[in-house]
Amino acid sequence: MRWTFPVTLLAACAGASALPTADPPATEDPSGLISQAAPGWKLEHWFNSEPLALQDLRGKVVLVRWFMAPSCPFCSATAPALNRFDEEYRGRGLVVIGVYHHKDPEPLDLETVRGYVEHYQFRFPVAVDPDWQTLKRWWLDGHERSRTSVSFLIDRHGVVRHVHLGGKLAPDTEDFRAMRAKIEVLLAEDP
Repeated sequence: MRWTFPVTLLAACAGASALPTADPPATEDPSGLISQAAPGWKLEHWFNSEPLALQDLRGKVVLVRWFMAPSCPFCSATAPALNRFDEEYRGRGLVVIGVYHHKDPEPLDLETVRGYVEHYQFRFPVAVDPDWQTLKRWWLDGHERSRTSVSFLIDRHGVVRHVHLGGKLAPDTEDFRAMRAKIEVLLAEDP
C-alpha cells in the first residue's frame, strides 16, 4: 500500500514525458536540401559588389554564409575562415557571398551593416536580407532550426552540395577542413 502512490506517480511522470511538447524539436538534418537547386534571392542592398543574382554565378562554385553583428561569437569566429576561402579560391572559381540578417532590436541601418563588413574585413560580396525572406526560403521554412548562421556550398550548376549547419566554422577546425575539402572537390569538377 505504501508503494502504490510513489509507483503511480512515477508512472504518471514517465507517461507525461512521452507526450508531445508545444515546440517541435529542431530539425538539423540538411539531407533534404542536398542535391536540390539552390533558391534564388531578391537582395537589394550589397556591399563590395553590384547586386548579384545566383543564376548569373553559374559556372562558379558559390559559398553563401548568413551572419550578423560582431556580438555573435559564431559569426566572429567564422569571419576569418570566409576571408581565407575567398583569398585562396577566388582565382580558381569560388565566389564567397556573405548575407547579413538583422537580429538587433534597433531598426536596420545600412551604415551599421557597412561597419560590420569593415569590422570583419570582408572583401567579397555581402548582401542584406532585411526581413529574412531569403534565409526563410533557403533554411527556415517549415523547420525549427537552432541556428541561423548557416553556410551553403553550391556547385557550378547551382545545386546545393553541402550545408554547414551553423555555429562556428573557424580556421583550423574539423568543420573548416571539411568545407575546404568539399570546395576542392567542387572546383575540380568540370563546369
